[in-house]
Amino acid sequence: MTYKALAIDLDGTLLVGEALPDENRLAVGAARDAGIHVMIATARWSHLALRLQERMQIDDPIIACSGAQVLDPRAGRDVFDHRLPADFTQALYAICNAERCIATATTTTHVRMKLEGALDRSLVGPEVEGVGALKVDPEDLPRVVAVQGSRCNQRIRAELQEAFADSVNILDSVGPTGKIVLTITAKAATKGAALTAACEHLGITPAEVVAFGDSENDLAMFALAGASVAMGQADDVTKAAATFVSKANTEGGVAHGIYRLLESGRV
Repeated sequence: MTYKALAIDLDGTLLVGEALPDENRLAVGAARDAGIHVMIATARWSHLALRLQERMQIDDPIIACSGAQVLDPRAGRDVFDHRLPADFTQALYAICNAERCIATATTTTHVRMKLEGALDRSLVGPEVEGVGALKVDPEDLPRVVAVQGSRCNQRIRAELQEAFADSVNILDSVGPTGKIVLTITAKAATKGAALTAACEHLGITPAEVVAFGDSENDLAMFALAGASVAMGQADDVTKAAATFVSKANTEGGVAHGIYRLLESGRV
C-alpha cells in the first residue's frame, strides 16, 4: 500500500499543551515535501487549525470540531458540516450553565466559552468569546460542544447520553492540559465520517491514509484509515485499535511515526 495522506489529531498528539514541537513541525514538512497530504483532524475549531496550517505550510482539508466540519482552506468553504440537534443543545446548555465547568460551543464563526471568571485573551484566538452562560441560537446551532468538569460531565452522561443516543455522540477526548474532555457532536459527525468526506474531496480513499491519535474520538478514524498510529500515552483501547503504538506526544510520537513511514513505506 502506498499511503497518500496523513490525518493527525492535535491535542495529545501533534501538540504538547498548546505548543507545536519543532520535531513534529519538521516531520510534517518532510511528509509534505514527499508529496503526502497532511490533514489536521481535531476536536477543536478550524480557526486554530488554520493558524497551525500556516506555521506548517500546508493547505489540505481540515477535519475540525471532532468530525462535524471538513473545511477546504484553499476554496474557503466547508465540504462537510453537521450541527447538534436543537432540543439536545437546549438540555446540554442547561446542565453546563448550572454546573461549574469550562464548556466551549463552536458555531459557524465563533467559539463561545462558558467559564468561571474572566477569559484570559492572551491564551485564546480572536474567535473565542467568553460568556457567563451558553444560549441556544436556533439559526446557528453548534457543530461541537466540549466540556471539562467532573460533576458536569457525570450529569451529561447520566441525564443525556441514553436519552439522545440515536442523535448525538458523547465521547472522551484529551484536552490541551491533558485532562479528559467530553466531546459532543451530532450522530453523523465523527472523525471517521469526516475523513471519508475529506478523502473524497482529495480524490483518494481512507485506505490510503495513516491516522494519528490518542483517544476515544480518534477510533472512528482509525477504523477507516489504512493504518493508524497511537501515541504512547494513549489509553489501552486506543492502543489496541492502532496499527502501531509510537512514543508519547511529549517525546515526538508524531515525528517518530512519520519518519518510520517515510523510511519504510509502512508503520
